[in-house]
Amino acid sequence: MMQETISKHYTFMKRTIYHSLSVLFLGLALGACGGMRYLTIETQEPAKVTLPGNVRSVLIVNNTVQQPDNMGHLAQQSWQQKPTAVSVSTDSTAVYYTEALAQFLGEEEYFDDVAYYKEPLRNDTLYWEQVPIMPEEMKRLRNESGADALISLDKFLFATAKKQLFVQEGLRFAEMMGKAQVVLRIYQPSMDGQIPIVQYIDSLRWEGYDLKGMHDEYFLPSEKDMMKELAVHAAERACNALAPHWKTQDRWLYELPNKLMHKGMEFAEKADWANAIDKWTQFFNGQKNKLNKAKTASNIALAYEMQGDMAKANEWVSSAYDLFSQSATKSSFDMRRITLYKLEIERRVGNEALLSKQIH
Repeated sequence: MMQETISKHYTFMKRTIYHSLSVLFLGLALGACGGMRYLTIETQEPAKVTLPGNVRSVLIVNNTVQQPDNMGHLAQQSWQQKPTAVSVSTDSTAVYYTEALAQFLGEEEYFDDVAYYKEPLRNDTLYWEQVPIMPEEMKRLRNESGADALISLDKFLFATAKKQLFVQEGLRFAEMMGKAQVVLRIYQPSMDGQIPIVQYIDSLRWEGYDLKGMHDEYFLPSEKDMMKELAVHAAERACNALAPHWKTQDRWLYELPNKLMHKGMEFAEKADWANAIDKWTQFFNGQKNKLNKAKTASNIALAYEMQGDMAKANEWVSSAYDLFSQSATKSSFDMRRITLYKLEIERRVGNEALLSKQIH
């Protein structure tokens, strides 16, 4: 009977243990631009919530009540001075959210198992209230699913506002704003009275011709599709708070007319960062021009970042910052770039301990 209950109500996603790389190299998409090459990397970022190491499987549950269709939605025609209340169905939006959250968490491969409970936990009508999961219910769900902890969607409220901007050849051009207010709680044994909470407001904006049945870049999606898009978008944002995740960022390398610099760039194109560092360090040590030294130090900092050695990256980016400060004006692009890069490296150094705790 227990197995029948699990197969009926739960969807499981088996995952492997999360890898511990601090930087994932996507490919050196080098493109020359005024003595610079640009590349795209992915950096691993820590979760906002740090769960105990023994939480290796989670169950996603819907602990909300659907809000009434006539609550929180406004529309305004081009000739109207003020918006008026309208009805917009939020049917299944919590389902879209919880399913998407389970999928996104599974794809991050941080937890060994991510399970999704298909049935809503509440059957009351108090949609504005948050009702905590009682210990008995938590124990039942954990026993049935085998999950170490529950991630509960405890609040999920929508607000929308559609405004018609103008009418062109009989077609209404409008904009639509959607906001979702979300509260998640993480229920686990031995919490010592502390229940981690993730709460935020997410929003999306659409603009296009308001014509039912049409949905592409020129037309607004239907209200149902709008709600679905916003729910999925909000779930992706929550995933970043619950699990370490990858963030796409841009970086750059300086080119200089020198054999050692060229050789270092060739190694960089092959992701051979150790040899790139060797060639650029040789050039740096034999160089007297402070601006050239600054650019080379910036390259070396990036190479160490790509190796995951954030301490060395921090040393070299600080050296680059000092040298640019002595050789470039405060308003120069070089100075602006190195200032941002220095702040980014310092941020990543500050996250190292937390990230290490979460992935080991």
